[in-house]
Amino acid sequence: MIDDTTVQRLVDAARDARERAYAPYSNFSVGAAVLDEQGRIHAGCNVENAAYPQGLCAEANAIAHLVMAGGRRIEAVAVAGVANEPVTPCGGCRQKIREFAADGTPVLVADASGLRVRFTLGELLPASFGPQHLERDA
Repeated sequence: MIDDTTVQRLVDAARDARERAYAPYSNFSVGAAVLDEQGRIHAGCNVENAAYPQGLCAEANAIAHLVMAGGRRIEAVAVAGVANEPVTPCGGCRQKIREFAADGTPVLVADASGLRVRFTLGELLPASFGPQHLERDA
């Protein structure tokens, strides 16, 4: 379980990343931040492209930063977007998160005013396919 200070740092990082999003086509900015196994926070924002659907999701960018920094495990995720309903990771990003995270990993969903709701990855992606499915006994 992550403490309240870390939750706030993650939410703040995701909200700050959202402010840097490049979303000239949809005007729907999203920020994300992931906490790695060393306690470091890696943020990303969505980056759209005129050649739909070649844009990049905020969560995928945050994961890329985690990997570039040598991280291999996601301990928590925060996503920030502004909409009537909480902005959760898309299906593709849920699977990308799953590559580095366990079912019990917290997924924090925020908007401009702060944290709105908490999920676990298992709640958002039940009965998921992950790296352990590719392990084989010799």
